[in-house]
Amino acid sequence: MRLAPGFGVDEEELDSRLSAESVQSIREAHSQVESFPVFYARSITKLLHGDFGYSQTLHEPVRQLLVERFPETLKSVALGLAVGWATGLSLALLAVMSRSVFIDVTASLIASLLLCIPAAVIALLFLLAQAPGRMVVGLIVFPKIYHYAHNLLQQCASLPHVQTARAKGLGTFQVILRHILPIAAPQLCALAGVSVSIAFAATIPVEVLCDIPGIGQLAWKAALGRDLELLVNLTILITLITLLANAAGEMADHPLQRGEA
Repeated sequence: MRLAPGFGVDEEELDSRLSAESVQSIREAHSQVESFPVFYARSITKLLHGDFGYSQTLHEPVRQLLVERFPETLKSVALGLAVGWATGLSLALLAVMSRSVFIDVTASLIASLLLCIPAAVIALLFLLAQAPGRMVVGLIVFPKIYHYAHNLLQQCASLPHVQTARAKGLGTFQVILRHILPIAAPQLCALAGVSVSIAFAATIPVEVLCDIPGIGQLAWKAALGRDLELLVNLTILITLITLLANAAGEMADHPLQRGEA
């Protein structure tokens, strides 16, 4: 972004009604971000003191913007993860346990089709259909959950003790609950952590196109306005959320692996 043409130039400078003194004052206000080391040293120092900086694009404190918009993104991510996991895992279990070629092929085609369509296109279609934009996040998460869960469950279902349980007449639900899910649980927990970052990444085009006032839309506006103060804080926030989600998945993974052992 620093190397992009026009960095450090404010659109207000193009206003012909401004005097030379006003233009010069605007340039001086942006001169503090010209030095790369100085900018990051100053940003880190301010963060350590609880100061998130000031958005030059939206003319508001960054802390206030994050507090106002983060709950909206959290709603989109929570709904998207719920829809994506419920649909993806259910279809994967149905395709594996039913042993139906039709169900397997149909579910795989749907997941592959959604995987090939850009998130922005799906969001635009939902906008034209006046459908809830938050559901788009679920459609973006779903194919990744389905493909991974399908391959994992298929491997678990082919294990000798699972085949033996089915041969002895154990019900499908009992086979899934007692023999398949305990083996697949550690890998599914790891996938849960990864799916959080996928959902957050999907919120950017969804919130921009569907006009949802979350941090995805905020990141887009910050990028267009070259608002480094806002972008740095958004990057740190998303990174922390991703690390926490992955750490939670690993913490849930270790007890399950010890119990399996």
